[in-house]
Amino acid sequence: MRWIIIVITCFWASACGVTPQPESIQTVAAFEVPLPSQAERERFLSVLRDIADDHAMHVDAATQEELERKARVSPEFRMTMSAGVWRGSSDDESIASVMDQPDHLGQVWITFSRGENPALNSRFREATMSVVMRNWPETLSLPIMPTGAIPLHRDLIRTTKGYVIDPTKADKYALRGGEEGPQ
Repeated sequence: MRWIIIVITCFWASACGVTPQPESIQTVAAFEVPLPSQAERERFLSVLRDIADDHAMHVDAATQEELERKARVSPEFRMTMSAGVWRGSSDDESIASVMDQPDHLGQVWITFSRGENPALNSRFREATMSVVMRNWPETLSLPIMPTGAIPLHRDLIRTTKGYVIDPTKADKYALRGGEEGPQ
């Protein structure tokens, strides 16, 4: 009887397969912005809110208290910033995500999605990065894997123009010969 349950479970799991994600949520650009102080993070959020408002979007950001509460649960949840840019009054569409992680605190990653309206999202991304690069010129690009994922910080090598995947870690991301994926 046990083997029948296993066979049925395996059949069901294989029939389900991996559900393809909508193209609108695909990550199309990602950057690391150096924001080492609370004042810099607040200035960054202010800039982001202004640009989002200009594009009929809004920013939701975790408060310092929320971030501290998560960090008390587990050190893996420690962050100095966690925010999202959304379209729609009910957060109908995620446009961008902004956060750091314990292994790169103060080095905040901003990722941009393709969106349901790629032209609008592109205008928002270009406006945002123009201001970000002027205010934080040490900002670097991050590689995006063919799957849309961004490699772990520990698997990246910093260059003058941005990060690349450590060639010794490329297999981990199903890449061949140090390929970096779309930039």
